[in-house]
Amino acid sequence: MTSITAVLHTENDALRLGRALETLYACDHLLIIDHGSRDATLRVARDYGAKILSATTGFASDSYSRIARDGWIFSLEPCESLTEKLAASLFEWKSESFHPNASAFSVFLREETEQGWIEIPSAQTRLVPHHWRSWKGKHPMHEPSAPALEGELLRFIFP
Repeated sequence: MTSITAVLHTENDALRLGRALETLYACDHLLIIDHGSRDATLRVARDYGAKILSATTGFASDSYSRIARDGWIFSLEPCESLTEKLAASLFEWKSESFHPNASAFSVFLREETEQGWIEIPSAQTRLVPHHWRSWKGKHPMHEPSAPALEGELLRFIFP
């Protein structure tokens, strides 16, 4: 079975991180790259069994191939959570012995606003093989051919 390492970059995200980690039960490993948190972020991460690395100056996203274990990397923000449907899609995807010729997979997002929830119109590439080299900051660069998994990421802006 294919393994998935969830990667989250944190900085003082204690109020949101637990909600995100709670929904990552389809992932085999949790990796937190912390950017100097001064709140309870690291305690929350440890409570969920996450591996914690300190972000260092010059840390390149392509370093994930050395940090993440074999398999795939699922990238998300501490303020994002998987819907049950997306978690089920990841379980189903992992159990498939054959993955179509896709080099990456995308997900759709819904974002919380003061006016309610809005759907982000285009899917974002978030599930990539551990040897992926195309990163834009904390997330993989958009791969237009990446098929979208069923379900959504929910982005919360309020704690």
